[in-house]
Amino acid sequence: MLQNIWFWVFNAVVVVLLALDLFVFHRKAHVVSFKEAAGWSAFWVSLSLGFCGLVWYHLGHDKGVEFLTGYMIEYALSMDNIFVFVLIFSYFKVPPQLQHRVLFWGIIGALVMRAIMIFLGVAIVTRFHWTIYILGAFLVVTGIKLMLPGGDDVNLDNNVVLRLFRRWFRISPNYDGAHFLTRVHGKLMLTPLALVLVVVETTDLVFAVDSIPAILGITRDSFIVYTSNICAILGLRSMYFMLARGVDHFAYLKYGLAAILSFVGVKMLLTDLFPIPIVVSLSVVFSLLLLSVAVSLLFGPKKA
Repeated sequence: MLQNIWFWVFNAVVVVLLALDLFVFHRKAHVVSFKEAAGWSAFWVSLSLGFCGLVWYHLGHDKGVEFLTGYMIEYALSMDNIFVFVLIFSYFKVPPQLQHRVLFWGIIGALVMRAIMIFLGVAIVTRFHWTIYILGAFLVVTGIKLMLPGGDDVNLDNNVVLRLFRRWFRISPNYDGAHFLTRVHGKLMLTPLALVLVVVETTDLVFAVDSIPAILGITRDSFIVYTSNICAILGLRSMYFMLARGVDHFAYLKYGLAAILSFVGVKMLLTDLFPIPIVVSLSVVFSLLLLSVAVSLLFGPKKA
């Protein structure tokens, strides 16, 4: 009963915060500075940790650790999104002042898609326990692939959804401010910004296929999986604007993310034979993330 109330209160707070973000703080399109992005990142992280404290106090130690572990996994895996967002915005030559608008609506779509995937995933894993082994094996294979050369390459020229949109819809040659639709010679067309949004949404969907099973490897409590995932996604935009100019300095982070995915996959495969305590999982995830970031910063950008 308490979790049901918290669920609706949590969603109401998210809606209010997103409305304030769009209609008050970012009503006018502008270039987001590092200082502004750092402030927003601190805000979202503090809010998430505060919510973690509430979960810990009201639902107990185990639920608090589960939330924190899930939040850290999703936040870490979001770094991969940042690398791809940089590529997408460069590919489409998106003006800096329009990037926040694209990411805002991209986040809205991601929240809806992930909510559906999370509750469906929890229902399937709860009813069909054997699927946990399939997801575990999938995460291990994904982690190994990410460690291999070219394992995280993205080729937008061969993006199927992008090619279909270009075939089915009229696309204007130029941007029209922050609009996704425009009229050219009386004909309604999609702007290039709409294509960027489509690619951002489909890219996040691909990443969700990795990240959601990873959190299901930590807990099958739909409330914890959902709230930890949403809290991490809400901070993704500000983290992008804070780190986008320095993504080359995190060249070794992908190996830490790959190790995290593989570890969670192994944890799922051993779930019945040798259950790994949640505190151990939190320690391993935090250590792998910290180590990969430290190695990246110490040894600098990887040379091509």
